[in-house]
Amino acid sequence: MPDLDARPLLTGRLRRSHLVVFDGAVGAVLAFTAVGNLYAGNWGHDGPLPLWLSVLAAYGIAIPVLLRRIWPLPMFAASLVLSLLCALGGGMWITAFALAMPLHLVAAREPRRLSIPALGLALAFAFGASLSLPVQTGVATIALGWTILGAAWMLGRARREREQYAVLATEQRAREAVVEERLRIARELHDVVAHSMSLVAVKAGVAHHVSAERPEQARAALGVIETTTREALTEMRAVLGVLRGEHTDAVLAPAPGLSGLGELAERARLAGVRVDLEVRVPDGLADGLGLTTYRIVQEALTNVVKHAAPARCRVTVTAEKGTLRIDVVDDGKAQCDGQPGHGLIGMRERVSVYGGTFSAGPRPDGGFAVSVVLPGA
Repeated sequence: MPDLDARPLLTGRLRRSHLVVFDGAVGAVLAFTAVGNLYAGNWGHDGPLPLWLSVLAAYGIAIPVLLRRIWPLPMFAASLVLSLLCALGGGMWITAFALAMPLHLVAAREPRRLSIPALGLALAFAFGASLSLPVQTGVATIALGWTILGAAWMLGRARREREQYAVLATEQRAREAVVEERLRIARELHDVVAHSMSLVAVKAGVAHHVSAERPEQARAALGVIETTTREALTEMRAVLGVLRGEHTDAVLAPAPGLSGLGELAERARLAGVRVDLEVRVPDGLADGLGLTTYRIVQEALTNVVKHAAPARCRVTVTAEKGTLRIDVVDDGKAQCDGQPGHGLIGMRERVSVYGGTFSAGPRPDGGFAVSVVLPGA
């Protein structure tokens, strides 16, 4: 692991060193070209400044090019002054390239309120430094300088906008990950709590109504409540421990699957629902599909207990031709207000993860039906 972690840092250092070498080489080429331009007297123009001062400025334009990545704005200002001194000595055209390099980074790193005035100063320099040239030469020089400076600024702005978009996209992905994690936590807690609390509510109602006339039945209902709440608390602690990264033994504990469907059916029977369970699935089902099946059946039976009990319910889980089919059908009085609850939404989300199909709704002859088809069985 330490070797793997060191590679990006080494790569980053190599890249930075390459950039420094590149900037130094470009700065040196621009400086020597500017000096040669001054000595050759290009454009047939002799500047008002002493030649030695312009030559010194020409050599100096390499410094802002070399240091532009560290201090873009100060190096742009230094390059502007040095380019002006060089241009006054008769070496204007090459200085546009030297000025364009720090201008590019100013546009890439600084806000518009700074980069736009910097562009204006650069264009004004290119225009003013060409006024003393012959008309034809001056127009060509201005056009060349403005093209170089404008292209450098626009490329810098495009780079800044691309980096800003990448940052925004990263932040958006982070927000989506947080929302997805919250939904996952809410779904897990709902799956753990809803089923047990529905059974507790039913048994509490039974105990309340029969406590005076049939105390033994009331005590039995209270016993179911005690057992159910203990199991719910244990499972909730396990879920919270996994979510917090605690209790490694909880992480290693097997997730509920097809083997737990019988216990779900028995709990529903304790709440007054007659459950017929049929499971025809060969061994070797993926753990993820087993957990999804368990949670779907758990939520479907919870809805039966809450909305249809006492009723008769048939749960069928079959696998054939590479698909897993789950059907939960009851004959109770369906209660549907047109607004899907969190349980149905959670089931639909679980099914969508596997690219399966989900349907739930009242049956024409009474009752409610949940049907799920999952690929990959």
